[in-house]
Amino acid sequence: MEFVSGWTAPETTAAAPDADAATDGAGREERAVCVQCGEPTEYPVSTRGATLCPVCEWHEAERVACSC
Repeated sequence: MEFVSGWTAPETTAAAPDADAATDGAGREERAVCVQCGEPTEYPVSTRGATLCPVCEWHEAERVACSC
């Protein structure tokens, strides 16, 4: 099935949550980047699926909300 949104899959795959996962200085896993704007998200890199930053999540929710 082909999507018409213009989005393409990222070239890299998300790292599995294991001992060699990328971490920041405090021992937390690095944040994933937003698939729309490239800003950091609230989710770790190992999160599966398309991750969005809080701003893009808000815009997506406005876009799909019912206007009844």
